[in-house]
Amino acid sequence: MPKLKTRSAAKKRFKFTATGKLKRSFAFKRHNLRKRSQSMKRKARGTTILKKSDFQIIRDYLPYSS
Repeated sequence: MPKLKTRSAAKKRFKFTATGKLKRSFAFKRHNLRKRSQSMKRKARGTTILKKSDFQIIRDYLPYSS
């Protein structure tokens, strides 16, 4: 059976934690930040854990990472 390819887009955007969950960063933080409210920019700092329903989709894109 041939090797599975990892989706490059997923490889750049997601990382697995030590417990096997997927970590992601927040969207809408690259440019045009003057439009965004201060509270939105504050909440979008750092990273967060992916929800279970999204995890089930993304884990297929990263076959050898988990």
